[in-house]
Amino acid sequence: VIGFLNGFSAAEWAGPVAGFHKGLAEAGFVEGRNVAVEYRWAEGQYDRLPVLAAELVRRPVTLLVATGSSVRAIAAAKAASPTVPIVFVLGSDPVAQGIVKSLNRPGGNITGVYFLTSELEPKRLGLLREMMPNAPLIAVLLNPKLSVHMLVLKDIEAAARSVGQQIHILQASNEAEIEQAFATVAQLRPAALQVGADPFFRARVDQIVALAARHAIPTIYEGREFAVAGGLVSYGTNLNAATRQAGVWVGRILKGEKPADLPVVQSARFEMVVNLKTAKALGLTVPPLMLARADEVIE
Repeated sequence: VIGFLNGFSAAEWAGPVAGFHKGLAEAGFVEGRNVAVEYRWAEGQYDRLPVLAAELVRRPVTLLVATGSSVRAIAAAKAASPTVPIVFVLGSDPVAQGIVKSLNRPGGNITGVYFLTSELEPKRLGLLREMMPNAPLIAVLLNPKLSVHMLVLKDIEAAARSVGQQIHILQASNEAEIEQAFATVAQLRPAALQVGADPFFRARVDQIVALAARHAIPTIYEGREFAVAGGLVSYGTNLNAATRQAGVWVGRILKGEKPADLPVVQSARFEMVVNLKTAKALGLTVPPLMLARADEVIE
């Protein structure tokens, strides 16, 4: 029995869960045939994660998969049991977060997949400037409660300085603050907006995309679900590919390998999605080279 712990909802993680099952199948395991999966979804209420993790350990489960809420699901899984193997999917450096000793030799009862999210903020700023090269001011929305917030802030400020781009940092860590951030956007009237990579923002796709549309602000996001929901452009790691690798690692552990002997894999499959319908609504012309590089164009 596999325990699958996630900070979001089943609907929000349908694609990544499908990727996870694909990896499991590659390792020879199929849910309902030779393995069972017990799912626990925190539905964005991260304070529930420790209770859900403890519930899975009491089930009991053979292995825990911790996903979907930065380090919180991983911390909950580690606190629930010092011995049950854990496979994580994480968007920030697990060594810097103190989760593993090193990527090659994680140690203990834990390993997983590390996919880049916040490290790509400078790249997302560059793509936004490519689309709007004469933007006098770009606003950047970040969550100050993100564990790597200060590192992200320094990176994006350095990237802006290097190209002479003026930016204005907005901060939000709850729904009311997101609304206030967009009220500030209406006052400042920046040429574009960059929404930082963050699990909290990813759980509020519809709210953020609707506000960007209401204020007619060209916006770049982390994940493809934003572009699918009507966002202008997204650029980030393919989360389904990351969860597929996690499924492979789970399968190998179920066959007898130890987490400490499996290196943390860095997922490096990136994707850019451009929503041409939104671009037309905003009166923007997407550069042909950007369209040619896009992995998906929504028309």
